Amino acid sequence: MQSRFTQEHIDAWRRDGAVLIPNFFTPAEVAAVQADYARVFDRAGAEAAMVKKKDGEIGKFNPAQFTSIQVLPLDCSPALNLIGVHPALIDFSRRAMACDEVQVYQCQAWAKFTGDADYDQPFHCDYVNHTLTGPSDVPRHNSVTFICLFSDVTEAHGPTHYVTRPDAEKIAQPEVTLTGQPGLQEALSGHARSAAGPAGSLFVYGIDIWHRGTNLTAPGGHRYVMTTCFKDVKNTSIAFTAWQFHHTKPWRNIIENGTPEQLACFGVQKPGDPYWTPLTLARAQARYPGWDLTPWREAMLQTSGAAA
Repeated sequence: MQSRFTQEHIDAWRRDGAVLIPNFFTPAEVAAVQADYARVFDRAGAEAAMVKKKDGEIGKFNPAQFTSIQVLPLDCSPALNLIGVHPALIDFSRRAMACDEVQVYQCQAWAKFTGDADYDQPFHCDYVNHTLTGPSDVPRHNSVTFICLFSDVTEAHGPTHYVTRPDAEKIAQPEVTLTGQPGLQEALSGHARSAAGPAGSLFVYGIDIWHRGTNLTAPGGHRYVMTTCFKDVKNTSIAFTAWQFHHTKPWRNIIENGTPEQLACFGVQKPGDPYWTPLTLARAQARYPGWDLTPWREAMLQTSGAAA
């Protein structure tokens, strides 16, 4: 598979904490995912935007901003269910964090519609609900967040606005940036950049990066994105979604269609792992009848043969 990103993109993420990559996903991938979004959400936005913020205010959080988030897995095709663990996203995460194995700890489809909410938010960092401590300046102890755009996002469609790490450090020292200070919102807004882009674009950032959601003002507008977060598999300090808690959701859409590498991102043991025995294989097959466990069976046989 031809690389969809360059070393310059990796370097930019490490240096600036954020990078926008246009045309990351192919037109065919975008079309398939868009069809799933239409199936899952199946509506359009209002003609007029909702505005609640006061003049001169950066924005506020409100519960209505988050009502159209759907956590995986979803009742649709494998296209949407697996795009968040696309091999190129896994590869980017490994290289960016300089680690061998990664796990996905958040993966959700987020649809925003004009008029559903005032989506203007204050600048914030994501680390507060991803870890109980704080973000590390060592890449492998941090995490990578992807916002995958599956609709054309202009300034009227609520793009993410963000401030690069070097620009934020002009305003406050790193430890102050974590705690906030008077006038910080206004200062950050003067350095804000936009992650607007056509469908198929990829915005990558870290949990220590100041960013905010902006309002949808396009008549009948919508914004379709997939947000997916990766961490080093050995990093137990960062978490968000307990996939096992969502066991009643249609996991067959992921389990029965994902590659061993993609499934490992959700914590499924890879072929050759000692977990796999005749009993565990039988139980897995009973739970997911359509799961082709051939690679796992073959690896178990090879391992047992080598041991003999």
